[in-house]
Amino acid sequence: MEQLRIGDKAPNFKADTTVGTIDFHEWLGNSWGILFSHPADFTPVCTTELGATAKLSDEFSERNVKVIALSVDSVDDHFSWIKDINETQQTEVKFPIIADSDRTVSTLYGMLHPNASLTHTVRSVFVIDPDKVVKLTLAYPASTGRNFNELLRVIDSLQLTRDHQLATPANWQKGDEVVITPSVSDGEAAIRFPGFKTIKPYLRTIKL
Repeated sequence: MEQLRIGDKAPNFKADTTVGTIDFHEWLGNSWGILFSHPADFTPVCTTELGATAKLSDEFSERNVKVIALSVDSVDDHFSWIKDINETQQTEVKFPIIADSDRTVSTLYGMLHPNASLTHTVRSVFVIDPDKVVKLTLAYPASTGRNFNELLRVIDSLQLTRDHQLATPANWQKGDEVVITPSVSDGEAAIRFPGFKTIKPYLRTIKL
């Protein structure tokens, strides 16, 4: 089973979910996507994660991001779990959860870790752009909850840099200075990014 890497095409699939059967690429349309997996329903850390994601629904919508979760359990189990999530996390889960009982999607995306379990998915995250290209992959241990505010930060960076020759420095937050990539000459930078600062010939910054 080969792990997907950044720059790979995100595999398409059809699957049953809590919003019905979907074709993944068709469902994404021209949106960005976050696909994240869970070892099983009714797990404590994942319950908090799905709740945190639901609470950020407006933030994801503002960024044209669709969120979809995955677990190996059935759609019926997902609906029961959603009731628990809504109750314990004081929110409302509206994004779909994939039922992957035959591990088709888990296998496509390399979510099964043979050294951990052949049945439970690794807690993976994939950020996918509108061209259906994988832009970020993350894998978390079962004991550590994912930071969805960090995913928002990464998406802000990816969306900023996708169509411009820019990069974001360490600990960057939206509104901070960004870095002009070395592929842009000083002459071109002066036209495209007037007022940029040169700290070193290879390190030039601009606040947009």
